[in-house]
Amino acid sequence: MKRYTQEEILKILSDTPLKTLGRMANEVKQKLHPQNITTFVVDRNINYTNICWVDCKFCAFKRRIDENGIYILSFEEIDQKIDELLAIGGTQILFQGGVHPKLKIEWYEDLVSHIHKKYPTITIHGFSAIEINYIAKISKLPISEVLLRLQSAGLSSIPGAGAEILSDRIRDIIAPKKLSVAEWLEVHREAHKIGMKTTATMMFGSVENDEDIIEHLNHIRELQDEFGGFRAFILWSFQPSHTPLKEQFPHLFSASSNRYLRLLATSRLYLDNFKNIQSSWVTQGSHIGQLALLFGANDLGSTMMEENVVSSAGVSNSMNISEMITLIKDLGLIPAKRDTAYNIIEEYV
Repeated sequence: MKRYTQEEILKILSDTPLKTLGRMANEVKQKLHPQNITTFVVDRNINYTNICWVDCKFCAFKRRIDENGIYILSFEEIDQKIDELLAIGGTQILFQGGVHPKLKIEWYEDLVSHIHKKYPTITIHGFSAIEINYIAKISKLPISEVLLRLQSAGLSSIPGAGAEILSDRIRDIIAPKKLSVAEWLEVHREAHKIGMKTTATMMFGSVENDEDIIEHLNHIRELQDEFGGFRAFILWSFQPSHTPLKEQFPHLFSASSNRYLRLLATSRLYLDNFKNIQSSWVTQGSHIGQLALLFGANDLGSTMMEENVVSSAGVSNSMNISEMITLIKDLGLIPAKRDTAYNIIEEYV
């Protein structure tokens, strides 16, 4: 499989016709997934708190600790959500919140341990890099120790949230309090060192340019070369409504489907060491989410029983298992339910 340089992929991104780009990406996907299986996971997004001190300008979900409408879910409330997930055959919770300014490692250990012991069949995929980084700071611990303690309590893997665009120039504009590129990479590197898998994400469509996109892809490709610790890459578009960034840059609008598919296909070509790329139907809707399966994506993501962050920005898409199966079969592909580690649980032929 060809390894593209940054200069080559930048030219491909800017100059290649969309249909040609899609065909190139689909050919790479076929080489990596010759069985024509397209997977999805049945999970629930649980945002344990909306309290956050980071003040990202692209977020409409967060609340400061003294604002109205703040919450921290009780263990009983979390249990109820997991019970509802189990009732529909779910296998994973995507667990993340705001970056709470006062919660230390002991609270997170108790929470993860409680879920792991009560629900041993549920995989806990949780806590973004900035959450891990801040838990380490407020608890006065190395990041490696935080990860080991959470892993011991039952944390299985870490989502790629908080990457946004891995360019410090862009991060200084859209999230100046958030982690630097080096700090985000450090959390994932430390996780990979202890055998904890993670995912990588990208939020595009704010104030970045093509060069920033390629810088981001190069950072995660290089880290993947080191440890192979990323299970998947997920690309999603910035949703500007109700966000401070939209107030600062009124010209910002949701990225086009053309732009999403172009970046998705480019990612599939450049990330030659990533086996799995997810379609982001949550931000794109089910039909573009389906089309993404012809532009390099081999996974339709999650049924997402609950989603609060994107919907806070005014975008609300939903999909159940039967709809996912129909969309996949409609393309002549084989749908399959998977677990967090991309092991096939059930095929729908």
